[in-house]
Amino acid sequence: MATTERDYYEVLGVRRDASDAEIKRAFRTLARELHPDVSSAPDAEERFREVAEAYEVLSNAERRQLYDRYGREGLRGGGFDPGHFDMGNLSDIFSAFFGDDLFGGGRRGTQGPAHGADIAVEVEIELVEAAHGAVRQVPFQAATECDRCGGDGAEPGTEPVRCETCGGAGRVQQVSRSVFGEFVRTQACPRCNGAGHTVEHPCTECAGAGRVLEDRAVEVKIPAGIHDGQRIRVSGEGHAGRLGGQTGDVYVLVHVAPDERFVRTGDDIVSTVSLTMTQAALGGTTTVATLDGDVELELRPGIQPGEVQTLKGKGMPVLQGFGRGDHRVLVNVLVPRHLTAEQRRTLEEFDRSATEHTYEADEGFFAKLKSAFR
Repeated sequence: MATTERDYYEVLGVRRDASDAEIKRAFRTLARELHPDVSSAPDAEERFREVAEAYEVLSNAERRQLYDRYGREGLRGGGFDPGHFDMGNLSDIFSAFFGDDLFGGGRRGTQGPAHGADIAVEVEIELVEAAHGAVRQVPFQAATECDRCGGDGAEPGTEPVRCETCGGAGRVQQVSRSVFGEFVRTQACPRCNGAGHTVEHPCTECAGAGRVLEDRAVEVKIPAGIHDGQRIRVSGEGHAGRLGGQTGDVYVLVHVAPDERFVRTGDDIVSTVSLTMTQAALGGTTTVATLDGDVELELRPGIQPGEVQTLKGKGMPVLQGFGRGDHRVLVNVLVPRHLTAEQRRTLEEFDRSATEHTYEADEGFFAKLKSAFR
């Protein structure tokens, strides 16, 4: 597997605005040079796969557009994993040397049905929405069959014409002889690009492409408990396939926006509550924000900084499971910074009357802090 992170255009040695024909020509030239059966270079196989990966992306209009806008991460978000492509889709790699008949002939021509490409979109929700689930209308653009021409690319009233070069097969063959016998090389017809037909009068709506981009939106149900960076697959809402091929999917990447009130650790939530020195010493009731709204929290007298109060079942729902995590509240005690003379005298008097029992020690501060994030 190629481990390169080089730009695909750089790999093929073409400009970013290169045509499909230029990309195919560059690929075939490099494939002939680098194929492990031809080249003796030690890195030939790795470079060959690198070139094949680049061609697999740039030869596909939707993947190329995704790569141009978002790079490799955009490809992964769209369901294509660079470096893990299907070698069976790269018939041009083998036809550049031996022709499809090396594998027993009978391969389907390129004019058959083709699966539509997937689409990657993103949506952002709040942490509270992630806790309870949400519904979003996600807009995107998808290629769909042209209504005017029915997908064949020809202006209504006209029809595609069978290609004279390949006779409608979409492929042409060349036979070469050598001391090892005859080799049959099969490749996509250069005249019709493998379609088997040509369009003499292109559709004015789609310019002969057979498909048009349309603005669409899909309603996405985001499950409670979803984590930041997880994807939701919406089947059959992606780019339309060609010639009756299956429609692609939409992959929705969910971003959960940070909430300054909470820290999420797995399915648990951690927050802090700030008490004055006297509140901590005397105890009482305070209001704490949770994912379900404000709740009243009872605090015992003498609560210490760093102590953790646990609200059972107030955390995040377990995604695709049962129950909820906990909400742990970390106590912070505020020490006065500015005292009046009277306040200072009062504290000094209290300090003189305090004993060891007044400040009886318990669990250390760092042990409490660790328990808050355990």
